[in-house]
Amino acid sequence: MNSSKKGGLVIILILSMSIFGYSQYASASQIGVSITDSKLLNENERGSEYNIELKFENPSLLMLTSGETEFFVIADEGLVGKGQLEAFTLHPLDSSFVNAIYHENLENEKSKSVKITGVTKYDLIIASIEIPFVYYPTEEQAREFIHQD
Repeated sequence: MNSSKKGGLVIILILSMSIFGYSQYASASQIGVSITDSKLLNENERGSEYNIELKFENPSLLMLTSGETEFFVIADEGLVGKGQLEAFTLHPLDSSFVNAIYHENLENEKSKSVKITGVTKYDLIIASIEIPFVYYPTEEQAREFIHQD
């Protein structure tokens, strides 16, 4: 094989790998998050503590590992509480259930609009990526999760 064919093959290989890498990054950016369980652990005058389970769905072909991740619960644009997700691994085209302890501040009034948000750092073989996530629970989930009557 002459050098011009080798050079063209290398360029095509690099271009193909770049396109594949970007498509997988774009897929990983679409990770789905949902609440699967929430249990009240403790309640006092300063707030409540819940054990929650979140389901993360990986639509990419990359295996993603995450360290501990701090997340925030925001209701009507105000911080209601925060928690810490355990470290977890998302296998390609699969889902993982992740447990967390969530601390709610009881000084807040009833909320209309609730969202859970955070940024998870995933470590890959050659790089790491930070992917923000936002989850809007249903009204029923929000009532259970944000201790509303």
